Amino acid sequence: MLKTLKRKAGSLALATTLGLGVSTGIATGASAVELTMYYPVAVGGPLTNIVDGLVEDFEKENPDITVNAIYAGNYNDARIKALAALKSGEPAQTSVMFSIDTYELIEQGAIVAFDDVVETKEEKEWLNSFYPALMENGQTQGKTWGIPFQRSTIVMYYNKDAFRAAGLDPETPPATWDDLISAGKKLTKDGQWGAMIPSTGYPYWMFGALSMQNDQVLMNSDGNETYFDAPATIEALEFWKDLGTKHGIMPEGTIEWGTLRQNFLEGKTAMMWHSTGNLSVVKKNAKFDFGVAMLPAQKRRGTPTGGGNFYIFEKTSAEERKATMKLIRFLTEPKRTAEWSMKTGYLGTKPAAYATTEMKQYVADFPPAAVARDQLEFATAELSTYQNGRVRKLLDDAIQAALTGSKTPKEALEGAQKQADRLLKRYR
Repeated sequence: MLKTLKRKAGSLALATTLGLGVSTGIATGASAVELTMYYPVAVGGPLTNIVDGLVEDFEKENPDITVNAIYAGNYNDARIKALAALKSGEPAQTSVMFSIDTYELIEQGAIVAFDDVVETKEEKEWLNSFYPALMENGQTQGKTWGIPFQRSTIVMYYNKDAFRAAGLDPETPPATWDDLISAGKKLTKDGQWGAMIPSTGYPYWMFGALSMQNDQVLMNSDGNETYFDAPATIEALEFWKDLGTKHGIMPEGTIEWGTLRQNFLEGKTAMMWHSTGNLSVVKKNAKFDFGVAMLPAQKRRGTPTGGGNFYIFEKTSAEERKATMKLIRFLTEPKRTAEWSMKTGYLGTKPAAYATTEMKQYVADFPPAAVARDQLEFATAELSTYQNGRVRKLLDDAIQAALTGSKTPKEALEGAQKQADRLLKRYR
């Protein structure tokens, strides 16, 4: 149980544990503000302990504000619990949720734009201090609705020892699709695959990388149009399938998101595509020399950004919004953003984080920590539309149908596009 919850007792602790928003104002007196914050975890590692520590530091500096930081499960769980609390009449004040939830949250009237909350010159400068690529999923209608927090890009982890054993240069990871195939064939042997790309959990996210590498985005910036049946999108899915069925460098069918990191650590695959949020866990647990590289290119390099943004819920008082802004600004200050990145592997969300003395030294000592940041130059927004959950599922199902062979990539993606068109038609 979180340390922040341990300080609660009786019904308050029970309500918090059950995921109910609490705003009782009992912390330090009549002027105290109590906030509830949900957050998800989608990768391994002691992230709850790290969040606990950051929240405790905030409370020490702000004794008039108490924060109930509630681990809510994965990203989907966090959204469901936060919205359920909103409807229950006991809403949270803030939550870290998918950066791609923006359109759905706006449509439901659940959140407020940060532009309507910031007041001072310093706050406005803070709003413009993040990497533009990370802001794309949180901005629409000329406003900013989400602030980057636990953000990522997909990177390629590779086993340098396996590269050496296969006669490959461990300092020259695959830079193109052709390189990936060539290296993968040399690395594939009994008990070890050349590469693995996860196709459960967040298959649409991995596919966003492949399609972008083939110079094709999956949706427009207004959230009301998708390009699942574009020729370059279909080619990208055909390539993904061919890695298993034609080239034989990864298992055919689906590959589990949740067990892939362990497969890599156990030497069952020489390369894996996964979130940079796994970097610290891999660094701690790998018993071999490993590297981290940008994803390979076809027509260009490309990866979607990913992960969670902070949102402020609409059902908050002026006092709660001010306190929530204090919390979010505290958690996204350069030194804390750098600390978060070093402890987790997630991106430092602003250039100022990488300018801190601590982060400069960390990157100098451990260059893989800069790969996800450098890859932002080639990044695009993660798949996000109105009706996002349903649209995303259409694409996930199409990807899995193609990879398992129940449909051709063309059939699967054309079917998904037709259904997406029906869902999004009224938003055009």
